Amino acid sequence: MGNVCHLFLTREKAYFLHNLLSAEGIQCVAQFHKETLFDDYRISSQNEDCIAFAVDISLLQCAVRSSVSSCSEIGAAGSAANRLQIKLVKKLPPNCTQAMPFLTFETKGYKSAVIQDVPISKPLSRAQGLELQTALDMAQDIPPILVQVPDFNQLQNFVDRMKHVGDLLNVSICKYGDLHLQISTTLITLGAEFRKLLVSGEKTVAPSEDQNLSAQTRSERAISRGDAQSVQVSVKHFSKSLQCYLAKPDCAFFGIAPQGACLTVIFQFFIPGTR
Repeated sequence: MGNVCHLFLTREKAYFLHNLLSAEGIQCVAQFHKETLFDDYRISSQNEDCIAFAVDISLLQCAVRSSVSSCSEIGAAGSAANRLQIKLVKKLPPNCTQAMPFLTFETKGYKSAVIQDVPISKPLSRAQGLELQTALDMAQDIPPILVQVPDFNQLQNFVDRMKHVGDLLNVSICKYGDLHLQISTTLITLGAEFRKLLVSGEKTVAPSEDQNLSAQTRSERAISRGDAQSVQVSVKHFSKSLQCYLAKPDCAFFGIAPQGACLTVIFQFFIPGTR
């Protein structure tokens, strides 16, 4: 989805934020409670103990993978000290006269330690942090209607076919649990409907007189009654958002923000053994 993200650390949570300060493209929010990632977590700053900075995702991923591998090797060797420490530090890079900020990964073994420094941006100022927090609050507004999508393979296959038809996709979600997708050009109209999905939020029973109507007509009637919402999105962006399903979430929900501001896709992961 992009090469750079913001890592936003607060007293209770860690957020990975992509494209949140832009009005174009996919916005992505991944949040973790501190207990999920850390055994011991300490943070202190002049911005109400909040720290945010930009980091290259590929460099961060390499450091995490390498550290996990080192921890596994140390653990297999029988060491009880296979701990990974992550710190925000300032260091003087080679051939530089000014210290630069880094996210340092330190894997400690019995006789050695592996240290990796990931360069990061200068921490955001108070004003920049407030702007990021405001964008985060807006992105986390839960749509009034959410439907759970159980079969992502079928949905992905349909979207793959849509790529060759047009660029814009119409999505409608109704309180009955129906998800309707349609793409239209001057030559062809292609659509798919997923019915009676699990609804979270506002829900109601579908009118009996609509049962024998076409999917497009049912969707249009539901929108006119205020029982459904619709939004138009880029097929390319929609397809990219579905790629998050490769991480094997426990469940996924679709919703539309008020006034059709955007399509919200929520992937939910549970800690193993907590469901």
